[in-house]
Order: sequence, then C-alpha cells, then structure tokens
Amino acid sequence: MTAAASFHRPLLLHRHFSVSRARFLSLSFASRSCMAFNSSSAALFLNTKHLQALSSSSSSSSSFFLAGRSCALNRILCQQQTRTRLQSGSSISQDLSVKKVARRLHTKTPTRPVVEEEEEAAAASSDMVKKKELSAQPRQLALRTTSTHANSTLSFVQILGTGMDTGDTAPSVLLFFDQRRFIFNAGEGLQRFCIEHKIKLSKINHIFLTRVSSETGGGLPGLLLTLANIGEVGMAVNIWGTSDLQYLVNAMRTFVPNASVVHTHSFGPAVSQSSAGQPQKFATVLLEDDVVKISAVLLWPESSEVKGTIRSQDKRDDELSVVYVCELPEVKGKFDPSKAEAFFKRPGPHYGLLQAGKSVMGSDGKTMVHPSDVMDPSSPGPIFILVDCPALSYIPALLSAPDLCCLQEKHPDTGSPLKQVTLMVHISPASVTSDARYQKWMLQFEGAQHVLAGHDLLNMASPILQSSARVLARLNCICPQVFPISNLQSNVPIGEAKLSSLEVTGSGFLTVAENLLKFRLRPLAGLGFDRSAVPVPFSMVAVQEQLVIDIPEVVEPSRKLAELWGNMHDKKTQGEEMIASSTTAFQASTDDNHLEEDIPLCLKGVSREEMEIVFLGTGSSQPSKYRNVSAIYVHLFKQGGIMLDCGEGTYAQLTRRYGSVGAHEVLAGLKCVWISHIHADHHTGLARILSVRRSILERRGLFQPILVIGPKQLKRFLDAYERLEDLGMEFLDCSQTTADAERYASSEQNPFLDGSFLKEDKLKETVIESPGSLSPRNGKNPKKGITADAENVQEGNPARIGLIQAPSVSVDKIQISRGTPISPKRSQMRNFWLQTGANLQSGIDWEGREKLRETLSVMGLAKLRSVPVVHCAHAFGVMLEAQGCVMSNGLKRPGWKLVYSGDTRPCKALVDASQGATVLIHEATFDDGLLEEAEAKRHSLTKEAIETGVAAGVYRTILTHFSQRYPKIPIFDDSYTSQTCIAFDMMSVNLADLPLLPSLLPALKALFKEELLDVEEAADEHQEL
Repeated sequence: MTAAASFHRPLLLHRHFSVSRARFLSLSFASRSCMAFNSSSAALFLNTKHLQALSSSSSSSSSFFLAGRSCALNRILCQQQTRTRLQSGSSISQDLSVKKVARRLHTKTPTRPVVEEEEEAAAASSDMVKKKELSAQPRQLALRTTSTHANSTLSFVQILGTGMDTGDTAPSVLLFFDQRRFIFNAGEGLQRFCIEHKIKLSKINHIFLTRVSSETGGGLPGLLLTLANIGEVGMAVNIWGTSDLQYLVNAMRTFVPNASVVHTHSFGPAVSQSSAGQPQKFATVLLEDDVVKISAVLLWPESSEVKGTIRSQDKRDDELSVVYVCELPEVKGKFDPSKAEAFFKRPGPHYGLLQAGKSVMGSDGKTMVHPSDVMDPSSPGPIFILVDCPALSYIPALLSAPDLCCLQEKHPDTGSPLKQVTLMVHISPASVTSDARYQKWMLQFEGAQHVLAGHDLLNMASPILQSSARVLARLNCICPQVFPISNLQSNVPIGEAKLSSLEVTGSGFLTVAENLLKFRLRPLAGLGFDRSAVPVPFSMVAVQEQLVIDIPEVVEPSRKLAELWGNMHDKKTQGEEMIASSTTAFQASTDDNHLEEDIPLCLKGVSREEMEIVFLGTGSSQPSKYRNVSAIYVHLFKQGGIMLDCGEGTYAQLTRRYGSVGAHEVLAGLKCVWISHIHADHHTGLARILSVRRSILERRGLFQPILVIGPKQLKRFLDAYERLEDLGMEFLDCSQTTADAERYASSEQNPFLDGSFLKEDKLKETVIESPGSLSPRNGKNPKKGITADAENVQEGNPARIGLIQAPSVSVDKIQISRGTPISPKRSQMRNFWLQTGANLQSGIDWEGREKLRETLSVMGLAKLRSVPVVHCAHAFGVMLEAQGCVMSNGLKRPGWKLVYSGDTRPCKALVDASQGATVLIHEATFDDGLLEEAEAKRHSLTKEAIETGVAAGVYRTILTHFSQRYPKIPIFDDSYTSQTCIAFDMMSVNLADLPLLPSLLPALKALFKEELLDVEEAADEHQEL
C-alpha cells in the first residue's frame, strides 16, 4: 500500500474530527499527493467510495461532515489532474487558456454542506418563478421624486444646443434647480447630446414641448426607451404639451412601453375643436410648488397659412404654439440678529420660526414680533420666459396675450416694471425675430436679457458633438476620399453680420445663443451669463496636426492610401485601365500572398456618378458619443437615392455629410425609404425625414408622395403619427417585396391592368417557396404556399380593392384563414414569421407593388427584394440590384448588387440572397467571445458576419451596427479577410472605390491601436467573468 493510501486509514476511523483538523489533513494530503499522482489517484478513488458508503449508514452529523469531505477530495483530485496535464503540455480545453486555469487553481472555494446547496437551489428556483410572474405583469416605471425647498441655492437656464450646428431641430433649454430638472423641447439628438456633455437623463423630472411635432419632440421615443431601462425597475418622466400630444403618444405606443407614456399631461382646447384665430385670454398654470411656477400661454396662427404652406383641414400642422412663463418664488431677506436683540433677551428656537415666516411673541410677553421686524426686505424672484413663435402669423396672438402684456406693465409713479422679467429665450426663427412688430414687443420687457436661439442661426464649423467630429477629422487624415469633411468646414462662424438686421442689437440686452451657455438665476448675487461651460473653438486642422504628433505610425499607411487613390483618380487612366492599375497598386501595397483578385464585371469602367453608400449611423441600440443609430443612404446621384433604415438623428447626419443646402437636395431627390424592423434604433428618425421632405417639395411645387417600405407594425405607427403631421408617403409592407410575394404575383396577372381579379379561372392554387425552404431539386417536398381566391374579392368594397385574400391553407402549422389573419403565440413569435406564407396572409397588394415598380424604374434599379431574417417578428434584410448597361466597347455590363442584413442571426435566406453580391453590409453587433449574448438578442458575431459574406461569394463585406461597448472601433482578429472593412459614421464608399476598400485596415489599426487594446482587455475580462 502506498504512503498516500495508508495515510488515509485513520481518517476513515475518526469520522468525528473537527472541521479545522479535517482541513489540515486535506492540505497535508494535497502536498503528499503531488509526489505520487498515479498511486494517490487510485487511493483517492477508493477513499471516495468508502466515504460514500459510510455516509449512507452514519448519523446525520457524520453525513454532514463526510459530504463536505468527499467534495474536498474530489476537488483536490481534479486540481491534481489539471496540474499533471499542464506539466505534460496536453490541452485542457479549446476554450480555456492556461492563464484562466491557473487563476482557478488559486481560487479558494470553501466547502459547503449539501443541505445549504439544496436550499440555495430551491431559493434560486423560487426567484426565477417570481421573475417570470413579474415579467408577465404590466411593467410599472417609477417617476423621479425629489424634495423641494423654496430657498434653493442654485438655479440656472442653459441652452442645450441640439441643432445649433445643423439646423435639423429646435434647440432644447434646461431649467436647473438643485433637486429638479426641467427640459423644454426634446428634438432628435437630445439623448446623444446629453451623453456627449455628461448631462444625466435620470435627473430629468419634466419635459415641456412648445409645439407637438417631429421638430420639437422627435427625440422623445428614444429618450423614453432609455429611461425605461435605467436601473432594475426603469424610470418615467412627466411630459407636457398641447392637446395634440395625445396623437404623438398614440403613435409612440406602437413600440414604446405603455408605462413610459402614462405620465403625459395635455392642456388647451380639445383637438376636435377648431381654434384658428381664437384669442387666448388666460395662461394655464401647469405646475406650482416651492421651487417654480410654470404657466403656458397658447398662441394660434391668425390664418390657415403656417410656415409658408397651406394647412390641411384634416391635419393639425403645428396649429398651437406655447410660450412658457417660469416664475421663481421671492428670495427672502437675511435674518438680522441685531434687530432681533431688541425683542429677545437671548437667541433660541424663536429665531428659526421667524426665518420660516412665522410670528412669535417677544420676551416681554406683550409684543408680537413679525418676520419683517427682524429680516431684510425680500427680493422678487427671477422670471424666465421661453418664446416659440414659429411663423409671422402667430405674432398677433403673441402681442395680444394678456398674461404677457401684464409682464410689460410699469408702476404709474416710478415707471419701473411691476414684475421684472429677468431672461427671455427666443427659439423663434430669424424671419420672426427680425420683424418690426416682434422687435418692438421685445423692447417692452424693460431690463430683460434676450437670447436668440432660433435654429436657423447655425454654425456647422462649431460642432455640438465634438467627440465624433474629432474621430472623423482623424479618419479624414488617413483617407479623405472615404471620410470627407468639406461640408463641416464650409460655414462661416456667426458674427455681427448675422444680427445686422436686428434693430434691438443697440439695446445691449441681446445675445446670440451658444451651445451650453448658462444664465444664472440664483443666487441673486451671481445673476447673469456664465460662459464657463461653452465649448472651446473646434478646429479639424488642429486635430489632424496633433494626430501626426501623437501617432506617427499613421503617416506611412496614410501615404500609401494617398498613392492608391491617386492612381484610382488619375485622369490618364480611364475605364478598365483605371481599375486594373488601381488593383495592381492595391496588391503591391498589401503583404498577403493571395492570388490576383478578380474584379467583378459590374465594376469594369464604372464612373463615380453611379452609386455611393453613405453610412449615417453605425451603432446599435442607442446613440453614443462616436456612433449614431442605424441609417444608410444609397446615393444614386441624378437618379435620386434610397434610405435603408432611418434611426433618430438621420436628418442631422445628412446635414453634416452634405451641408444644409446639400441635405435639402438629397431629401428632394429621395425616392424610397426601406425599414428593416420596428425596433426604435432603426426608424425613429423617419417622421422628421418625411416631414422635412414634404415641406421642401411643397415650397418648390414639386411634391409627390414617397414610397416607404417596412414591416406592418411600422404602418400602424405612421398612420397614427399622420394625424399629427402630414408625412406625404405611401406605404408598402416588406412582405410584399419578398421572393414569396414575387413568385405568387408572377403567377397572376396584375388585376389593375386587365381586371383579371374578377376571373375565377385566373385564380389557382400556387405553391410558394421561401429563400430558405427546401426545394424539390433536393429531393424534399416543398412547403405549401398561399393561394388567391376570387370569392374574397368583393367588387366595390374599398377594403378589398387591390388586395386578394388567401383562402384557408395550412402552412407549416400556420392556419391562414379567410379574412381573419391569425397571429402567433408569444413563445412562437420569433420563428412564426419565418414560415413560408406567414407574411402574406392578406394576399398581394397590387397597387403597392405597382408603385414599387415605378419607383425602381426611376432609380435605375432592377430589383428590390426583402428577405425574412432571424431577429424579431417581421424583421427583414434587403437586396438591391441595379439595371445593366452597355459599355463604350459594346460589351454589356451587369448591374451591381447590394445586400443589407438589417439585424439578424446568421441565416440561410440571407446567404442565398447575397450570392455573388458586389457589397454585403452585415451587422456585427458583438465580438466573437459573446456568442450567448448574440444568440439571446438575435444578433451576429463578427466572424459570423464575415462567414456569411464568404459563403455567399460576396466581393466586399462591410461590417456595421456595432454594440456601444465598442465606442470607437470593434475588435480586429484573424477572422477578417481581404474582402472585409469596418463602417464608421459619415463614411462614404463610392462604387468605384470598392477594390481599394480593404486597404484601409492597416491604417485603421495604426490609428486606433490604443482603443483596440482597451476593447480587447475588456472583452477578456468579460469572458473570464
């Protein structure tokens, strides 16, 4: 018997040793077993068997000890086996590194009784049941509650400069108190602005809208969704607006949790009442407490002409505007102890009562002492007014508002104002503030400071999002062709010339708003402007000069890129020669040993005026300092363009890319918008884009409705929103653009062309296959599809015109019934809509498909096909294919093919749709170490996105939709191929530049070397946890 085995015989006889003695013997055994692993392992195995046998017949106390003892021995055995494998160099596991194993060996794991482990398991099971019960209940979000105090020591008004560099939205204004926060207007980009400037959204108590529109409230959905996910229970906020607010709330309920919008407060007349030209007699007091009193003065336009356009009779196009009057309580005077000594012999609690405003009896027992007897005179509280007069037609209502006129009244004896207005912030446009009537009205508020914050006084040379502008400047330094910044430097800073038309400049009380400009209201001693938070001037040239100093390694990769693009744009090489020369230069600049790359025929002789992909947002979930949420603009130059997804802030990003005038031209030429799914980070910028486009084209007299293609839930949102604002669009369900719909429609004649929807012999059952279904060629039975039925088409029934209803058909356990499309159970939601025919329960929308055909023809596209993908219900990717053309040498050149994945897990349908694509834009939300999270949230890993492109034979794969845990750049690893590139915000990829695109990777690695190290370390720590 070995020494180790004989050592353990006493342990079996003395089962009632103390725990400390047992631990000592365990450690002693561990040290001896290291010397003789083979024999000790056999002895340990036998010892464990004996322990189990004895424990089954022993008392409860002995069982308690032996159970823990057995666990300790098993653990020591496993540790010894691990050490031996490490010494022999054998592999423990493909997923564990030596570093992780060593950390586990040195981790102390105390032994615990089996009874405790069972109790913990039971408790964990009970917790899971409770969580499921809570998740099934309607979610309740908590409002932020804070105590108020009349003598708040700090209060100020601050300009939150959303839209001050792009003019895309009205600026927001913050009214700050020690424990309270009030924000006026929440246009698009507010959430990203607060992240950039470290303004805590969780501190906001109330949001007030001066008008209910996409311009002033476009950022509300994203803001509410972010607040709902703060902490364990989430948060909500009070929202105030005119009666039109109910339309916005109803629209948001289609994708925002109902608990987020239950704390909404509307005021003013009901939306059903006609109020044009109706005078407003009294202000509405909305909120009054110890900190502030906020009142609303409603303004109506004098006529139906608003913003230079004719207001529709059935739409409420910014009909009501609000002027908010914020009155702070008076500031009590200081307590004067010398005055109190005349009434009291000594200090005491009575001093505190007097300071609280209460009267007390003096020491003589006869004299009643009042606060005014012992305190200095009180000072009137500051008054802040926010004015939104959106058009000249609102000026008469503004001039005649009684509650504003009373603030202009003066004392008959002294001539001083009865109520002193301290600050007025005007977010009215320059066309209004320069009007003589408006200026005269401003001057009647004697002593008030006026701040002009209208969004038409913009300056793009001073970006409000300097973090992303700094990254773009650095990217432009390495490749200006792909990362242009010319339109960010074209605007002249605002100077006195901007104000020369304003006569009130001579008064000395007029200030042009600056980003983060403050006006302090309390303490009164500090009353006035505070520019300490105003950002320093930003210079992209200075950023680029500093880059060369900080990272000299980027100089050489940047020089090589300049040579490559110089060869590409050399005027001496044209057509195929240009492509050939640039490809040779690219291959010479790379260190790989790949064979010569074949240039697709669709790129032979391509010009720079055919197609360009502009990435307006490349982040996921919510905006960050460096990446906006999803939006891609496919620029087709003279033939217009198409938008793929349209997250919040898309209009601002367009302005940053093309300039103010250029962005308007892009929107005027926009022919189609395609939305992948209903998640907010993919569509909350759509209403603003459509509203601005309609306004631009109506002013030009060229308005035509735009085609919007999206999931069916999106139509519910847009229909509800159009009661608030005319968007000027026609909707087509994505399911009408799938391969299923195309096969089904091709089997029938368009009933709008020949009336064939009345001919029963034309309506026969058709077998349909989805892109991911098994085909008869593979020896499998095809899935059944949907059919058309003449009986369901009622002549003269407007609900059925253009829509052929399918009869009852069983499709993979989906019962498609006549006239009543069914929905899946909650547990089936994600997979249900991937079944063949599930998205076509209502038949074919012939009218919508005809509109699509006309739109594609105008854009020079041959196909637009939506692809059902694996994410949420009604989630799609899309494939665009251009029409071919004949080159100068007489050869026919096929059209390019672009595929965009939307959000998805890897799926066969997308691979099939991407076969031979010129460009695949694929989401890569997570790095390769986060598979469980990717599966849970139905997103793709980096390697999975790349593998999709490889499997489909794609020429170039561009990765996008990165998690915000990768703030600047995702992880680079060996999965990247020579066909792969990473997308950044404001990145522009011209069709002619595709051969050179992968050559950016070496320069990007050099530029972001520090960030890559940080991201990789964070990923390693996450995996270890």
